[in-house]
This record gives sequence, C-alpha cells and structure tokens, in this order.
Amino acid sequence: MLTDTLLTGFGAWNPIAWVIAFAVALFIAWIIQRMGEPDVPGEGESGKPYLSGNDEPTPEATHIGGSNLYWGCTEAMNGYYARIVPLHTGCLTDYVLWVLGTFALLVIFIGVL
Repeated sequence: MLTDTLLTGFGAWNPIAWVIAFAVALFIAWIIQRMGEPDVPGEGESGKPYLSGNDEPTPEATHIGGSNLYWGCTEAMNGYYARIVPLHTGCLTDYVLWVLGTFALLVIFIGVL
C-alpha cells in the first residue's frame, strides 16, 4: 500500500531512495513537457499577452519609480525619518559606533535588571 512505511534501513533519509524519487519526478516532468505544444506564438496578435481586450501599455506608463513605491510608508513615518535621515552619514565608523553604543546600553540594562 502507499501508506506503508518505506523500510530502507536508513529511515526516510536514504540518499539512494531520494535520488531515485528525484529521477522519477524529472522523468514525469519531461513526459508532461513533451506533450505540450512545440511551436511558440510568433509576431502579430497571437504573440501578444491577453489583457482582457485592452491594449498593452508602454513600459514608461507602467514604470513605478523608487520614490513612488514607498510613498505611503515614508509619509506615515515622516516624523521618524525627519530625525533619522540627518544621522545617516554613510561613514562606516559612525555605524560601528552606533552598534557598539547600542550593545553597551543593552549590557548595562541587562546587568542592572
């Protein structure tokens, strides 16, 4: 039966059983792929994506810029960003100082509690 335990001597992690199962899965996938249509739609209407009868928009019309993408998040957290952005210097030593300072505060708070 399919619900019986596979007794291999190694349990479920027998590498040979897994390789055989993977090979069988690849073979089944290859058979399914071979049953598909061999030709690819060419130029014209058959090669266009179906968009419910609408014309395909130009790439410029569908492009969303990075400043637009996170607008809602940055607008909602404007007070936070107004204080944090001036602290962003781009200097690695400043970031190391922030990490060490935060670590020192954590050690102090954990030591006190």
